[in-house]
Amino acid sequence: MKLALYLPNFRDKVTVKELEDLTALAEELDFDSVWTLDRIVVPEASDRQELQYSFGMMEDLPKALPVSSRGEWLQGMPLIPWLAAKTSKVRIGMSIIDTPYRAPGVLAAEMATIDHLSNGRLNVGVGSGWMPEEFAASSASHIFPKRHKHVRETIEIMQGIWGNDLFEYHGEFADFERCGFGVKPLQKPGPPIFFSGLKDPERAAKRVSKYDLAGWIGIQDSPEDIATWRGGIERELEKLDSPRKVGDLEISSMLWTVILDGDVDQSPAGKATNLMVGSERQITDRLKAYKEAGMTMPLIWPPFADVPVAKTLDDLKRLKNDIMPKVEAS
Repeated sequence: MKLALYLPNFRDKVTVKELEDLTALAEELDFDSVWTLDRIVVPEASDRQELQYSFGMMEDLPKALPVSSRGEWLQGMPLIPWLAAKTSKVRIGMSIIDTPYRAPGVLAAEMATIDHLSNGRLNVGVGSGWMPEEFAASSASHIFPKRHKHVRETIEIMQGIWGNDLFEYHGEFADFERCGFGVKPLQKPGPPIFFSGLKDPERAAKRVSKYDLAGWIGIQDSPEDIATWRGGIERELEKLDSPRKVGDLEISSMLWTVILDGDVDQSPAGKATNLMVGSERQITDRLKAYKEAGMTMPLIWPPFADVPVAKTLDDLKRLKNDIMPKVEAS
């Protein structure tokens, strides 16, 4: 079981120095990867809990983002090449790149360059986005009803550009003749592609099989969620008689994580559950359950507020040095 760090770049207030300290520690502790968060805007309507949909379109959460519209968060995309320069071992990426906010050809070419900057350590996570207000601010409202198709076209364009000297594409969201896009990624046939937000095992299995995807990233999934999701993909891949197996996939989920001095109530409450908030014993038991369910890489996610970076730095050390040896021994 690998450990990954989800940088808290989306907060009311976060400094570059804090992100630098977290990244340096993740590298020192031999974490597998460090990821940034994609958030383009926070609508003022969010402050009044008046978004069109609840956070992430998830049940049990308000129609609001956990960061103020006047917050001073840092954009996730520019942090990826910054991570390439700040690290030498950990893999880097953004969970998840909402493809409708980017031109697919531009994204593919930029990811190839970043793969060079990182000496072949880039992961590419893709998803469709969920917030109509953000689509509007990104001049992409017309894509919202067909956002999942945009993800598919983006994957096809990335793989086409990465794998060919010249490439052309004629689709709904991109239409261009044969072009060169500069350097090809160092990783062959390209950086591993992770997907997110598609909780339909049949469609997910088809996408994994067709595009040879490397992994899936969820959000606040319980061990039971992971077991159900993994089992569903496994059955669908078998139906397709695909050469890909569920064991080939990196299975991950972004999990709010805080180590406390004593036990807390961890009764199920949907996506709002304190899945990875509790005593060292509780978090050890939870990670053992995730491992048994088939999760391969928990994405450690510092909460949006009320937990200073100094506390998270300490928690990361305890996770790696005290908790994970017990998990791996189970």
